[in-house]
Amino acid sequence: MAEEETSSALDPAGLGAYFALIEVSSLLRHTVEQQLLDAGDLSYVQFQLLATLGDAPDGSRRMTELADGVVYSRSGLTYQVGQLEKAGLVSRGPSVDDDRGVVVTISAAGRDVLSTVFPGHIDVLRQLFLAPLASDEVENLARILTVVRDHMRSVPPRSAKPRRRSG
Repeated sequence: MAEEETSSALDPAGLGAYFALIEVSSLLRHTVEQQLLDAGDLSYVQFQLLATLGDAPDGSRRMTELADGVVYSRSGLTYQVGQLEKAGLVSRGPSVDDDRGVVVTISAAGRDVLSTVFPGHIDVLRQLFLAPLASDEVENLARILTVVRDHMRSVPPRSAKPRRRSG
């Protein structure tokens, strides 16, 4: 029994890494959320959606791709996209590839909001997240987090899993 407990427990380094990641993530997200709200009246998720659309070659993505990318529920994403649409920052339309699919496209106003919030966003990232690290440490951190992210994303995203049918 003791061997099972030991094998299932995290070692101090693993536990320390986990708690540091959680705390860093919380502190960074809080400051970023405040900056986005102050500079562009955007929630963190709304910023993620606009930034994802802004990076797309045609400014568009399918709703399911957006949900997977920002790791958000379908219903939550529908609400957030609806809020962005009401504000004139995105538009929704049917997918040309799939009758059931919905495509979201960033508008010129959405691009303007992004250009307004990005300078402050970058400043927060530099000052709070990157400032204490040397460039080689940033490269190592990026490499390590990419490995972890890719491992976590190897499991099918929630939005890709079949929906349960009520019945």
